[in-house]
Amino acid sequence: MPAEETAVVDLSAWVCPLPLRDSPNIVMGHGGGGAMSAELIEHLFLPSFGSAAEAELGDSAVFDVGGVRLAFSTDSYVVKPMVFPGGTIGDLAVNGTVNDLAMTGAQPLVMSTAFILEEGTALTDIAGIAKALGEAAHVAGVRLVTGDTKVVDAGHGDGVFINTAGIGIVADGVDISPTRAQVGDVVIVSGDIGVHGVAVMSCREGLEFGTEVRSDCAALNGVVADMIATGVDIHVLRDPTRGGVAATLNEIAQASNIGVALVERDLPIPADVRDACGLLGLDPLYVANEGKLIAFVPREDAALVLEAMHGNPLSVGAAVIGECVAEHRTMVVARTALGGNRVVDLPAGEQLPRIC
Repeated sequence: MPAEETAVVDLSAWVCPLPLRDSPNIVMGHGGGGAMSAELIEHLFLPSFGSAAEAELGDSAVFDVGGVRLAFSTDSYVVKPMVFPGGTIGDLAVNGTVNDLAMTGAQPLVMSTAFILEEGTALTDIAGIAKALGEAAHVAGVRLVTGDTKVVDAGHGDGVFINTAGIGIVADGVDISPTRAQVGDVVIVSGDIGVHGVAVMSCREGLEFGTEVRSDCAALNGVVADMIATGVDIHVLRDPTRGGVAATLNEIAQASNIGVALVERDLPIPADVRDACGLLGLDPLYVANEGKLIAFVPREDAALVLEAMHGNPLSVGAAVIGECVAEHRTMVVARTALGGNRVVDLPAGEQLPRIC
């Protein structure tokens, strides 16, 4: 292209709603796991991929290879800062990938790790991240079997970014999918919400909340194995990371064409998280988690599933927070402490960017 010419993108050819039409460039909200992320995938990536892309894209894909059901997932981690109370970008990368596989009911087996390092980063810092990553893989029971390393110029990264991929095996008879939520299911969360997001935010801009909030970063494949071992037909599992519980429930409601009714007083929000969110003007329902899961199970089986979850230290605080209803399909509505109702929308972007 001659130097005097400028490439022009014809946005009028895009058949997409706001905010993409008003955002010719990538903004932070496109990576937040909310409405802007969904629009970017639906109206830019999928049309570009064409027939090469599967119609149903999720955090993990389940497919058959030679009679064996495999789950496959990939993810990238750009959390800032790379070390935070309760974790690092290293163990976050392992646990996030393990959890994406586990939410399909898979037993995670192997992972790849690719490091993008910023020139000038101290080797001792990278060593600490690598050690945390290796220890997390050991705890989760996955093997690190391949990887890659790249270096970018100083000023073009934040120490280290990590990309991972993981493969697991899904047992026969396990059918867990965001499309399987049914009217009458109850919604279970495995413990306190909003902890990870507040922990990471506490390291930014010198914020102090009077008490240290530590990330809940953890691998949940053991919790899922305990749940599956009950024999209950678990309909949906998801880990509410970017966009928090609100984004996850909205995605499930839309995928299954059901309504979700929450009870606000039943939401397990720790006092320090509630106070920090109040100080920052955030809603805990939209704050990221990295060691919690949401489950949709038949009401008659909820007690059995909760009993199994309460026996695992990572889900000892599991509780029912709502149910699936035939009303307000594709929407999430919360009953407030005052007896009213409020709509819990899919967030446009993310309250806290660079959180995972």
